[in-house]
Amino acid sequence: MYGSNDSIMSVDEDARWLDWVTKQFESIAGDDKEIDLEEFKTALKVKESFFAERFFALFDSDGSGSISLDELLKALNLLIHGSETDKLHFLFQVYDVDGSGSIDPDELRTVLKSCLRESAISLPEEKLDDLTLALFESADRDNSGSITFEELKAELEKFPEVMENLTISAANWLKPPNIDKKRQTPRYLTPAYWHNNSRKLLFLCCYVCLNILLFTLAALKHTAYGIWIMIAKGCGQCLNFNCALVVVLMLRRCLTWLRATWVVRILPLDQYVILHQLVGYAIFGFTVVHTAAHVTNFVVLTKNPMSFHFWEYLLTTRPGIGWISGTASITGVILQLLIILMLVCSSTFVRRSGHFEIFYWTHLSYIWVWLLLILHCPNFWKWFVVPGVIFLLEKIVGLAVSRIGGLYIVEVNLLPSKVTHLVIKRPQFFHFKPGDYVYINIPVIAKYEWHPFTISSAPEQQDTLWLHIRSLGQWTNRLYEHFRRPQVMISETKRLTKSLRNKPKQSQVSLKINENQRFCNVKCYVDGPYGTPTRRIFTSEHAVLIGAGIGITPFASILQSIMYRYRMRKQNCPNCNYSWCENLKDHEMNLRKVDFIWINRDQKSFEWFVSLLTKLEMDQADEEPEGRFLEMHMYMTSALSKNDMKAIGLQMALDLLAKKEKRDSITGLRTRTQPGRPDWSKVFHKVAEEKKGKVHVFFCGSPALAKVIKAQCEQFGFKFYKENF
Repeated sequence: MYGSNDSIMSVDEDARWLDWVTKQFESIAGDDKEIDLEEFKTALKVKESFFAERFFALFDSDGSGSISLDELLKALNLLIHGSETDKLHFLFQVYDVDGSGSIDPDELRTVLKSCLRESAISLPEEKLDDLTLALFESADRDNSGSITFEELKAELEKFPEVMENLTISAANWLKPPNIDKKRQTPRYLTPAYWHNNSRKLLFLCCYVCLNILLFTLAALKHTAYGIWIMIAKGCGQCLNFNCALVVVLMLRRCLTWLRATWVVRILPLDQYVILHQLVGYAIFGFTVVHTAAHVTNFVVLTKNPMSFHFWEYLLTTRPGIGWISGTASITGVILQLLIILMLVCSSTFVRRSGHFEIFYWTHLSYIWVWLLLILHCPNFWKWFVVPGVIFLLEKIVGLAVSRIGGLYIVEVNLLPSKVTHLVIKRPQFFHFKPGDYVYINIPVIAKYEWHPFTISSAPEQQDTLWLHIRSLGQWTNRLYEHFRRPQVMISETKRLTKSLRNKPKQSQVSLKINENQRFCNVKCYVDGPYGTPTRRIFTSEHAVLIGAGIGITPFASILQSIMYRYRMRKQNCPNCNYSWCENLKDHEMNLRKVDFIWINRDQKSFEWFVSLLTKLEMDQADEEPEGRFLEMHMYMTSALSKNDMKAIGLQMALDLLAKKEKRDSITGLRTRTQPGRPDWSKVFHKVAEEKKGKVHVFFCGSPALAKVIKAQCEQFGFKFYKENF
């Protein structure tokens, strides 16, 4: 039955793909209804022309130098409806560049080199030779010096995934754009969504009901003044509440403290950033309605003789509206403009487009908003006094803590993809939990700006504090450029290159990092630490840590702390080399299994933490009672996956060489780097099958990917936590 369903899905996918190919051809082909090689390259959207040329040559059956629609459909029909042997024969022809009927080592090397370029993987020439020989020696069973069709077929049969992709669908061969499948039931209507978001939904329900209650009570008190005044007063009371609540959601120290109490099981403290944004939108909405109601009421009253004009009503104190010198109208207009400015500059577009400073400075307008609200509304101070005093105390404590003792950046490492690794001298009084974040101020970069970053070092690291900062905005770019100016180069690099050539890749990575190392003594201030959802990792039984790009930073701290505790429980036999780890479950750490998934776009990004990951691999015992405690999964999204025909040979070669050298060619780790994006359904299905206890998934990365992973967690019944700060 399973195979039957797959077959139906494959036929449907192939039919849609064939229709897409036909439309693509018709849109590109000219009046002659044929396409040449350049047009074919454009349509195929490949980076490396080798594959386009090989496909073109095989599709051009009459050798005319152009492909007609009939020729294209005939070739594609063979791939769709042909047998497994037919598809394998087409793959063999792609690799058989000279058409001799066999593949020699140089042809295979040419194909693999093109595969590397197509996947944006950069390897030394010596490593390319190793890959070629690994695949060639494995396939050339009779040692004849060439690979025949039968030998290639036998080699492919060793890789079930490749054979499965060849037979399931021809649409995998030329990689058309993905066709999104429509969800039968909207995610927000599923029981799993309501179950996994119960605390947040309950809080929102109470929040909405409280606003309705406040609006109704305030409106009923002013029934004698007409409907517009009732609406204005109802919105005004809701603004009193929301403008006080938004202050509560800014009390980071109090929220961090509450995470360690029973309150975290009732209130959605992990979503305080999202709730802060939601309350901000509510304030904007109530403000607009409040202002519109007052303006409408004035327009209605203009039927009666009045002693002042509309512009005087809005911009002067002459009407005498307001409890302090009649300033309600003027303060109301200014408040409306400030709230609109804050809302616009807080948008995702502004924050994610490299203009974080615009958000930062405009958001400081909240000070003026609070002052104007006190002048504007006679009852606001009653709502504001308690959270306002606590907020002020938090700021004073934060300022005092950040200024006590001199903090200095003692070392800087400039890493690939413009990542700045700061090493800060850690003060003795500074205590934090794995995954916490801090606000940092570096006067030489910007005297008054504070920016939040996750601590990437473990609490057990007593002397220093690490921050990894990716250059995405004005401040982060200035930071990187500031430390890039003094060019401290290693003069003897070339002399060392020769001696390092035969060493593992890790040595080469270390050299690259050292070339961009700076020792310095730069003054800085740190405010924090502040807690995040990752504090729950140690109370989990099976934790799945997912980092996308620089989103690894909180998990770098967590993994180091986990392995520190792991080493404390590691036992070694005094009579032999056998080592094992005792049961980790205790009052401090309930973890029985950790799966770490790191997704990067390119190869260089893995160099950020490759030394740390190598150390973590080495720390694990060879023999463990319940299987491997920490499993790492690396994904490189720019690399073509195994179901892409242009990458089949390369992925086979990388697998073979990794088994031979017991080290991945891309990262230098023992863990094999997987090409493409993770299939989250398969990943979580495997996690569920391990049955190591209740699964908690922790994610740090892009919001778009967070939605995808959260939806999968809801289907599998896993708890999902996302970094928000």
